[in-house]
Amino acid sequence: MKKLLILIPAYNEAENIERVVDNIENNYSEYDYVIVNDGSKDKTYDICMERNYKVIDLPINLGLAGGFQAGVKYAYRMNYDYVIQFDADGQHLPEYIAPMIEEMEKGYDIVIGSRFVTEKKPFTARMLGSRLISLAIRLTTGKWIKDPTSGMRMYNRNCMKEYAQEVNYGPEPDTVSYLIKNGAKVSEVQVDMEERIAGTSYLNLTRSISYMFRMLMSIVVIQTFRKR
Repeated sequence: MKKLLILIPAYNEAENIERVVDNIENNYSEYDYVIVNDGSKDKTYDICMERNYKVIDLPINLGLAGGFQAGVKYAYRMNYDYVIQFDADGQHLPEYIAPMIEEMEKGYDIVIGSRFVTEKKPFTARMLGSRLISLAIRLTTGKWIKDPTSGMRMYNRNCMKEYAQEVNYGPEPDTVSYLIKNGAKVSEVQVDMEERIAGTSYLNLTRSISYMFRMLMSIVVIQTFRKR
């Protein structure tokens, strides 16, 4: 049986972390998990210690890319077959892990938990950036990714090795695009996602616009000239 690690990067998620981890421990104990506490300034780490959760504690905030890479290094060194990025805010649902594993076992390197495999992507301002990123990936790789900004992504050991050993590998659509260009096989599985219940997302309107612009520039320009 394949070994999977649920990787939960967490920054200031004291209001959510118990609900997310207790659900995994109580209902999905067949999967291992680890929380990467990314220098939280609230009580996230204290809660993890009080509840005896499995946690990697980073002394400073490295951001999502740094926290994710720390977790992937752990997964790779502990010989996991798959690792899945899992939000600490409760938006990602563990019942979709099993069908994502099934898809991975068809020979894929990355499986994305997508909101838009069987469901239509709405024509909203919020989804305009997603559509543009999908188009950019299509134009530069030939692969159509329907939900490129989904943070629920599963990786096999080949991809884990890339993330663990290289510096400029963030858990973002531009890295997925780069990996596709270098031969990675990617699939998507339909999932539902919950809305954040507590706490505040760091992605406000200004940051969202900046994020989309950076991703587009990276996919269209930077990744074109990037070398391994």
